[in-house]
Amino acid sequence: MTAPASASTPPGSGLLTGTEQRAAARQLTLAMVALGLVGLGLVWQLRAPGQSGVSQLLLGAACLLVAMPVVRAGWYSLRYPSLHGITDQLIALAMLGAWATGDLLTAALLPIIMIFGHVLEERSVMGSQEAIGALGRLTHSRARLLTAEGSVVEVDNASLRPGDQVEVRAGDRVPADSKVLAGQASLDTVPITGESVPLEASAGLEVFGGSINLDGLLRIEVTRVGSESTLGKVIALMQRAERSKPPITRLLERYAGHYLVLVLLIAALTWFMTNSAPAMLAVLVAACPCALVLSAPATAIAGIAVAARHGILVRSAAFLEELADLTALIVDKTGTLTCGVLHLQEVRSHTGGNREALLRLAASLGAASSHPISRALAALATSDARLPLSDIRERHGLGVVARTVQGEAALGRPELFDHLGIATPPVPCHDGPVAGVALDGQFLAWLLLADTVRPEAATALADLRALGLNRQLLLTGDRQTVADALAQEVVISDVQAQALPEDKLHRVITEIQAGFRPMVVVGDGINDSLALKAGAVGVAMGAGGADIALASADIVLIGSDLRRLGTCIRLSRLCRHTLQVNVGIGLGWTLAIVACAACGLLGAGGAMIAAMLHNLSTLLVLSNAGRLLQFHETLPRLDKAPSEQTHLLTPPISQ
Repeated sequence: MTAPASASTPPGSGLLTGTEQRAAARQLTLAMVALGLVGLGLVWQLRAPGQSGVSQLLLGAACLLVAMPVVRAGWYSLRYPSLHGITDQLIALAMLGAWATGDLLTAALLPIIMIFGHVLEERSVMGSQEAIGALGRLTHSRARLLTAEGSVVEVDNASLRPGDQVEVRAGDRVPADSKVLAGQASLDTVPITGESVPLEASAGLEVFGGSINLDGLLRIEVTRVGSESTLGKVIALMQRAERSKPPITRLLERYAGHYLVLVLLIAALTWFMTNSAPAMLAVLVAACPCALVLSAPATAIAGIAVAARHGILVRSAAFLEELADLTALIVDKTGTLTCGVLHLQEVRSHTGGNREALLRLAASLGAASSHPISRALAALATSDARLPLSDIRERHGLGVVARTVQGEAALGRPELFDHLGIATPPVPCHDGPVAGVALDGQFLAWLLLADTVRPEAATALADLRALGLNRQLLLTGDRQTVADALAQEVVISDVQAQALPEDKLHRVITEIQAGFRPMVVVGDGINDSLALKAGAVGVAMGAGGADIALASADIVLIGSDLRRLGTCIRLSRLCRHTLQVNVGIGLGWTLAIVACAACGLLGAGGAMIAAMLHNLSTLLVLSNAGRLLQFHETLPRLDKAPSEQTHLLTPPISQ
């Protein structure tokens, strides 16, 4: 029987609270005791046929043990209608009917058999909760906190705050989302991203909480904790996805009341035509739609769990179904097809001076500014290798000027040097940002920066075309020349550049009106939020970014690997096929048992036979859905992406 939901859980939410799990355990205990009494009653009836009163008394006691949960569940389902409630009502009616006709054996065995069936169903839901619980346990660990005095204190990771510095030894779990400050190690990120290849962590890399340090020693700075961390968001999204109802479940709920009336009419007609109480009771039991009801949720839960294992977060089971029919793709550029991080592509020196000294100067000036170009240049040298600066002045929108031991230095746009009266050579023709460097009134070099195309981008788009997404559009706010060059590299024929967020939204709507539906919109979840919401399915790259990525997107690729979108579509199509088979099993099996019961083909013990056949169909549906858990797709390892900086300077080692 379906345990009444607690006050904190909405009816039909699909998740079991601790109270519901304890109620299910009590029902199972009562069913075991009742089954023992039924066994004693049958043995007594065989050994002492003349003393039928004792066997009837034992069977009656068994009925009383299981009657209260059955009636209570049926009454609760009248107050809070649900698909499972139909089963509770039909079983309660069948039990009361058997009791009224004096068939105490059927009245006792019927709810016992159905309780075992419901325990099987609830076990499938509890299994998914255990998976969430296993993820939750990753958020609880010990951490080696570095204090201001330089000592190490072991604390619970729940007490960590952003800005805390932590030491992670080999074998330790990264306690929270963090940035690596020093050290080098290989990290196992399987629980978070689903990637079996270890992540090579070094200074400057963002790492996920829950990852395991396989070797080496890391010093990290905590950036996000608790529910704001990537793992916390993963758990929240999995819980939300499991509570969501697949479209077919909502359709069944719409006609649930009509179905109950139809079953009662068939049972009444069977009684009228056959004058057989066992046949009527068998119809009531056979019509329990548990297998049909479970077909969609069991498939959805398995699909969501498998997706999470591959680093794919699905907000709702409905989006998992919609992915199966996709025909068009709209994709953003920065942060989606590219890494979204500038790196130094080329140095065009004007004086022919020492390259290492030039980069050290650029890194020192870049560290004094918060501009994205300056931050990219600041990564060219470690903090210990940077030059001492004084009298730092940041020119808003132009660059930064500071004094060094060799004179006044400047880093910035070409317009900065016009303001400073420093003569410069012609600005190079370059699609990306260009920054200049000057020292003591003399121009030194142009620094050409560029974004990096994701190494898997072309492969991922080709894979999507093979899956039927032949309509592919690059939609970006970048310049036309940059967009065209990228489109040629990743093989996209249709491009719209210099698009503002509202332009992206308008283009998505235009594509939908032109008949390209359903479509998927892939972006970084920040400036693409409007377009993500407008698409049939919105996909955001990476769960470690801003909250708007999770608020706008229907699917989040944690590892930001575009190839996982192909994985998600293949999984979606497998889920749809599994769902179709499950619906066929649930509907076909139920109709067949009802027909056999109405025709009296199940015999005198028809109700119990119908109950066992009903549970068998439920087991078949759950087993078929469980086959989805075997789905696993390992992505081939890519060549290492170009470094975000071409040359990392470190302080010289003292002799």
